[in-house]
Amino acid sequence: MSSGFDEREKTMEAKWAHDEDLRFRVVTRRNKLLAQWAAEALGLKQAEADSYVATLLELEVRGADDEDLVRKIRGDFASGNLGYSEHFIRSRMEELAAMAKDQIMHEFLA
Repeated sequence: MSSGFDEREKTMEAKWAHDEDLRFRVVTRRNKLLAQWAAEALGLKQAEADSYVATLLELEVRGADDEDLVRKIRGDFASGNLGYSEHFIRSRMEELAAMAKDQIMHEFLA
């Protein structure tokens, strides 16, 4: 027989798992949108852009954090003579995080 405490614990664990899954999906979608934006800014053609997106997503899989992604993109922009600052890239990252969350939430509700 399970107690109210056990039920509450299971509910909290399920909520935590759901929240973590949602966070993971939002960050992954944000990173994909960020990589697509950067590829477009760099003027990459479709095949190159797809490869660039895959490279940035692979960084995430290997444990890269937001700072690593910003550094990578900033370096690529510098190599391409694009004058986007780290601050601008971070701002764009925040905008894309909100967009990613909206997209994911819409998919959950659909």
